[in-house]
Amino acid sequence: QVQLVESGGGSVKTGGSLRLSCSASGRAINGFAMAWFRQALEKEREFVAYSNWIGIVTEYADSVNGRFTISRDNAKSTMYLQMNSLKDEDTAVYYCAMSRKGNLRDDGQFRSLSEYDYWGQGTQVTVSS
Repeated sequence: QVQLVESGGGSVKTGGSLRLSCSASGRAINGFAMAWFRQALEKEREFVAYSNWIGIVTEYADSVNGRFTISRDNAKSTMYLQMNSLKDEDTAVYYCAMSRKGNLRDDGQFRSLSEYDYWGQGTQVTVSS
């Protein structure tokens, strides 16, 4: 059984940085597309960043493009999200997700929650001035 566990969340001041990690157990992440999503209070879960199985293809939500970087270390079965220049509106619970597919289509398939088969429990990120 696959388990994803996020870590690295916390409270940070506006403009600061955080690095989230997502560690997988039960199955190596090598070969599987992964992504980060987030859900703010009283809002729907939304796409943040995507990585194909090897990390060569990455995609970002417009709201985080240029500030966040997704990466992965398949040997360690761990995915990361480096978040810089954090804004108050980045406050949310951040979830990692893994698909059974290695690549998701660039027509938006990678943005769809339904394309991901495994989810972590989430880690809270709070940004305030």
